[in-house]
Amino acid sequence: MAPVTPGRMTADIDGEFVVFLIGMRFNRPWKVGKWWGAFTAMPRMLRELAKHPELGLLGWMSTIGSGGPVFVQYWRSAEQLQSFARNPDFAHLPAWRAFNRTVGGSGDVGVWHETYAVGAGRYEALYVNMPRWGLAAAGEHLPVARKGDTAAQRMSADGGV
Repeated sequence: MAPVTPGRMTADIDGEFVVFLIGMRFNRPWKVGKWWGAFTAMPRMLRELAKHPELGLLGWMSTIGSGGPVFVQYWRSAEQLQSFARNPDFAHLPAWRAFNRTVGGSGDVGVWHETYAVGAGRYEALYVNMPRWGLAAAGEHLPVARKGDTAAQRMSADGGV
């Protein structure tokens, strides 16, 4: 378990970045043969991305949602995310093709993703008595005092709203 940093901390990351949410839903959980490939594909991709930081993944975390796993990823740019997704030399495109062959439109397994491009300084983060987490794990982990005591001050310090 990661060590807890006591007190109030925030995150800092230079320039623009992308928050990418991706998950799957076990619509028919008893059909293991349909969802197993998709379920095991993401850890493979994350190991591959860890070996190639130049591809643009800054950090990630995962959780279990109401229907299945959810991953939060932080990318340097949407272009790098899309380049990884489309490159047949990396794990994503073959996994996506296999998913479409195995599951297709059957409805047995659902997959989803959302991509958010975040402008420089257009974010705010607070972590109290937490380990380095989320955006702070993808970027810099700072004491709140460096950016402001309130959410509004931290947004203003970043050049945000």
